[in-house]
Amino acid sequence: MSIFAWAGLAVTTFGAALLQAAGGFGFAVLAAPLYLTLIAPANAVQLVIIIATALTVAVLPGLWRAVAPGLLLRLALGSLIGMPAGLAAFRYSNPLVVRVAAGTTILAFAGLLAALRRRGASRQPTLFTMSRSRDVAAGAVSGAAAALVGMAGPPVLIYLLLAGAASQTIRATLLAFFSLVYAATLAAHAATIGVPAQNWIASGILLPFAFVGGVVGRSLGDRLNEGGFAVLAIALLAGAGLFTLAAAAGVFAGR
Repeated sequence: MSIFAWAGLAVTTFGAALLQAAGGFGFAVLAAPLYLTLIAPANAVQLVIIIATALTVAVLPGLWRAVAPGLLLRLALGSLIGMPAGLAAFRYSNPLVVRVAAGTTILAFAGLLAALRRRGASRQPTLFTMSRSRDVAAGAVSGAAAALVGMAGPPVLIYLLLAGAASQTIRATLLAFFSLVYAATLAAHAATIGVPAQNWIASGILLPFAFVGGVVGRSLGDRLNEGGFAVLAIALLAGAGLFTLAAAAGVFAGR
């Protein structure tokens, strides 16, 4: 791996961890598409899964009281249902298609945040009510996305936002869900596809950048108001999505 790729991975890891620490979400959403532009998709996805697992486990203590146990159980069940489809797609997918899927997902997520921001936090729209079947379905999409592109967050977060869930419930339940789904995804990758030693070594090298980003992110989160963080998150996510799609377009044009 080149020095440029290592530098890009380190900066991306730091920034993605900072974003998650500042607002409670965003590591895989930001890291996955940028990792995909720096290294092979198989390595990129597994690095995201390993580092995201470590981060979510590290921030869980003290949050269990705010977790909605029933919701968490249904999301976790759904993720186990959707994971096999994501693993199958990961094994046989075209790298270009993976890049386009990741970039499109990020842009859609950024667009949702921008729309909610324009409507105003005090009038967050509730487009549907939560139900057990919808909880499981959202978890299934998330499990498939985690196995395919290393991003479990967007499907569940979008679902909870559009259902009007309380912000504290969203944050705590998402972090608990992430720890479960990423740990399960990592175990599934190790058992079915295998995790090369180089990916374990690379994740060990990058983890310090993630933890430093987390420390800085907590400080930044204390200073940013809700509006400031929303603008930061939308800008970072939109930039990541556009950059990933541009890189995929460059690969396609070079064929």
